[in-house]
Amino acid sequence: MKKSLAMHQKKGSVFVNPAGFFGSMDPLLPCVTVAGGFPSPAEDFSEERLDIRQYLIKNPASTFFARVRGDSMREAGISDGDLLVVDRSIRPSDGKIAVCFLNGEFTLKRLRMDGPKIFLMPANPRFRPIEVGPEEQFTVWGIVTHVIKSF
Repeated sequence: MKKSLAMHQKKGSVFVNPAGFFGSMDPLLPCVTVAGGFPSPAEDFSEERLDIRQYLIKNPASTFFARVRGDSMREAGISDGDLLVVDRSIRPSDGKIAVCFLNGEFTLKRLRMDGPKIFLMPANPRFRPIEVGPEEQFTVWGIVTHVIKSF
C-alpha cells in the first residue's frame, strides 16, 4: 500500500483517504451514455472522457472510502460489501445518510433531526431507529455522497 494512502481502522471497518489513491492511473476513463429503457440506435453512440476523481471526490482532503458491513441500509440501496464515498466537510442535515460514531462504534444510518432530538434511522424493517440521547458519545463522522457496487 502506498505511503500517501491514509487509513483508519476500527473493529473491522476500514476507512481510506483517497489522496494519492489513484497513483499513476489515468483518471480520464471513457464514458458513454446507455439507454436504461428502449435501446438507442448505434449512431447515437457518443463517448466523452470522465475523470472519476472529479466525479466522486469534491473535497479530497476530507473524503474517505468506507466498506459497508451489514444490511441495515438495504432499502436505501446500500448493501453489505458496498464501498461508500464519505465526505467529512458536508454539514449534517435531516435526511442525509451518514457514517456516525456512537459510543465507540461506527454505524451507517439516515439522519432524522426533530428539533433538538436526533434519530439514526435504518433502511431495513428488521432494525429499530436509534434515538441519540444527551448521555451518548456521538458525532457525525461524514456524509455519504456515493455508493459503489460490485456485481
